[in-house]
Amino acid sequence: MVKIAFNSAVAQKALGKDGAVAEKDPELASDPVGSDGSTGRCLVTLLGIAFILSGLIVGGACLYRYFTPKRLYHGAMQFGDMSAGAENQPYYLPRVEEEVEISDSMAVISVPPPRFRPGDPAYILHDFNRKLTAYLDLTLRTCFVIPLNTSVVLPPQDLIDLFSQLMSGSYRSYLVHEDLVVTERIDDIKPLGFYIRRLCEGKKTYRMQRRASLPGGGINKRSAEDCFTIHHFENKFITETRICHA
Repeated sequence: MVKIAFNSAVAQKALGKDGAVAEKDPELASDPVGSDGSTGRCLVTLLGIAFILSGLIVGGACLYRYFTPKRLYHGAMQFGDMSAGAENQPYYLPRVEEEVEISDSMAVISVPPPRFRPGDPAYILHDFNRKLTAYLDLTLRTCFVIPLNTSVVLPPQDLIDLFSQLMSGSYRSYLVHEDLVVTERIDDIKPLGFYIRRLCEGKKTYRMQRRASLPGGGINKRSAEDCFTIHHFENKFITETRICHA
């Protein structure tokens, strides 16, 4: 009798192949555990990325607003005081020189100490977004804030055009008087905005009004007031700003 024997190793190998195929069969394999959790984590990650990107966009817009490159200009004007009469005009007309930084939202004017006439050196900041003007008297180291006078101060692009013309030579103009009165001290300067806060931080800051807008504005008591004067221009004429403590 002939005995037929199978190689057990070969049989186990074949059985192992069949088992591997069975494990890879998608119909036989069970669903992966934790697939819902992975999807949730992906959604949270995407939301986090979207939040970060939106923050970068908003932050970039704020940085652009406050740190927009500014253009520096220099200009000079000669002026005569029409109120003094033609016979009282000096032979050599007084001259005002300025340097101004201009951006889309603000202008900062540097007024140097005047020569051969009274007046104080100052920085004048016009915030076109908040419609405010701040005077920093460099002698007193004190800030004075008032609503922007749009009838005197040209908008940014017109200011650029004016100083572009002045850079080619001096300009002869006339004098306009502006009379301002200090009304109250400002203890919290944060609501005045970024630009004025940066200019006036650490300095006494006061609010002002135009004398003509005060009750009984026609009454002038200059003799009893402590006043100083700044000559400057943000238009085609010189403004003599007189600031008085009532």
